[in-house]
Amino acid sequence: MQSSMLTSLLLPLALGVIMLGLGLGLTLADFRRVARYPRAVLTGLFLQTAVLPWVALGLALLFKLPPELAVGLMLLAASPGGATANIYSHLARGDVALNITLTAVNSVLCLLTLPVILNLSLELFLGSGQYVPPPVQKIIEVAVIILLPVAFGMLVRARAPTFASRMEKPIRLLSVLVLVLLIVVAVVKEWSTLLQFFASIGIVCLLFNLASMATGYAAPRALRLPRRQAIAVAMEIGIHNGTLAIFIALNVLQNATMSIPAAVYSLLMFFTAAVFAWFAARRPEQGNGSD
Repeated sequence: MQSSMLTSLLLPLALGVIMLGLGLGLTLADFRRVARYPRAVLTGLFLQTAVLPWVALGLALLFKLPPELAVGLMLLAASPGGATANIYSHLARGDVALNITLTAVNSVLCLLTLPVILNLSLELFLGSGQYVPPPVQKIIEVAVIILLPVAFGMLVRARAPTFASRMEKPIRLLSVLVLVLLIVVAVVKEWSTLLQFFASIGIVCLLFNLASMATGYAAPRALRLPRRQAIAVAMEIGIHNGTLAIFIALNVLQNATMSIPAAVYSLLMFFTAAVFAWFAARRPEQGNGSD
């Protein structure tokens, strides 16, 4: 993929729309909910920041990915959960409130964890001689794209809750459609490039996606957390923010190849998450709904 109006303007715009939709569903109480669900929130954050990067590293080494694709996979692993995780969690009868909290906290936390993981990955796979730290200006741009739309959406919800409630679903649907459209356009535009790399990265992205969702569900259940919370965590760490990863690869690192894992993953995760949601929704709740 090459940097163009699609990546320099439309991708940040799509990310802003997604984050605006997220903000319309947030209040300050959602951040205070961290204290209410300490184990579930901490489990999700631990899996996202401390476990998934190691899973991605293991797959990159196991499949001997080319250095730039390996960095792209690590970038994807370091990216926070996607806003669409809320939608899939709702379809799967998960704890959507927990998803909102995790997405919000993860989006802020990634401003610290993502540069660290990315820098270490660049040094490991490309060597210290080719190490290129993300420019501070670009990191600030990413922060602005994430934080300002969320803050504006929260402000709208606080000042005009009825309007925000009416607009939340349409904007969320619009954000999903925009994201899908951008992915389709990017895939069509770079079809030959994707075909070139799909054989080497496709199975890795699928395995990483399945491992993310399986770990996200199994770990909370092993800790005896309610099933609805386990579904929420599985969706949160299984649906990565591919838009953010592609944006950083193309606009910060200026490397088209590094965007390939995020593009392929973004396509695959829609299907795998839909299947997971279908199976989870079909399973009847037991007892009081905590199983």
